[in-house]
Amino acid sequence: MRPLLSVLKGERLDVPPVWLMRQAGRYLPEYRALRADKGGFLELATDPATAAEITLQPIRRFGFDGAILFSDILMVPWALGQDLSFGPGEGPQLDPPLLDHDVDSLTPALDRLDPVYETVRRVAAALPPETTLLGFAGSPWTVATYMVAGKGSRDQHETREFAYRDPQAFGRIIDAVTDLTIDYLSRQIACGAMAVQLFDSWAGTLSPAQFDRWVIAPTARIVAALHARHPDTPVICFPKGAGGKLVAYAKETGADAIGLDETVDPAWANAALPESLPVQGNLDPLALLAGGAELDSAIDRLTTALRDRPHIFNLGHGILPQTPIAHVEALLARVRGVA
Repeated sequence: MRPLLSVLKGERLDVPPVWLMRQAGRYLPEYRALRADKGGFLELATDPATAAEITLQPIRRFGFDGAILFSDILMVPWALGQDLSFGPGEGPQLDPPLLDHDVDSLTPALDRLDPVYETVRRVAAALPPETTLLGFAGSPWTVATYMVAGKGSRDQHETREFAYRDPQAFGRIIDAVTDLTIDYLSRQIACGAMAVQLFDSWAGTLSPAQFDRWVIAPTARIVAALHARHPDTPVICFPKGAGGKLVAYAKETGADAIGLDETVDPAWANAALPESLPVQGNLDPLALLAGGAELDSAIDRLTTALRDRPHIFNLGHGILPQTPIAHVEALLARVRGVA
């Protein structure tokens, strides 16, 4: 039995399964040691043996119910032909930025994704039988914000303005990302992923009409295509910052489960979202960082609010690098009722 997969397929469990976004990463000493030995992020993500080991590290330490593939949402633009780099102390860089270039001018290099597929195969072969392997990709809007600007930004000003100024050119970027994401996730599933998640980290920066056009529509196309190819594989969709658009997003994308960010009231989500829809989230990563009585209270409020529906316990965004190991252990003990 895989509790996480059971919940994604609509079963309500008395003890919710647990995994944490960015659970494989810098808060773990074993990850830091491996990175110091192996090199930069892209070198880690494109070495299947190393990426598989990193994916498995938090499973060995904590026994999470889900293992999330160690990779990055920018593998898709890299495969579409942009150069990808991670400078020391800097965020990711994509070149050339598509603010001044057309996506059709890029030369795809789809073999850049081959190491990811091999990583999935290795992890699938090594996981405990009760653990669900999660593949993932970035949603088209969020990926496109990096492709247009060539880097991350807080408000996505350049990309939002570009989408208004030249919706045809921006639409070609969205279509290219959407098409490759369908194939990319489909290959991950074929290689052993049991469910997949779409991360839309910057969904909350758009106006309502733009949200419908650039977030809901391409996400719905990806979900429909994956359901057609892999009808038994659940798709989790995580539109961070969607706020009041969350209900329309859930209904119109066809997602099998909805991830909630930390700003969403879980009691509201429980009342507003379709009754049988699995929900994932949404503990504030800062509550986990703080620990103690406030962490206990936050966990209890969350599990109480979502106890009557299929619920996967997770954070509202990624675990912070400075999070103490003991706080993660305390979270698991409390959720699982052994505190």
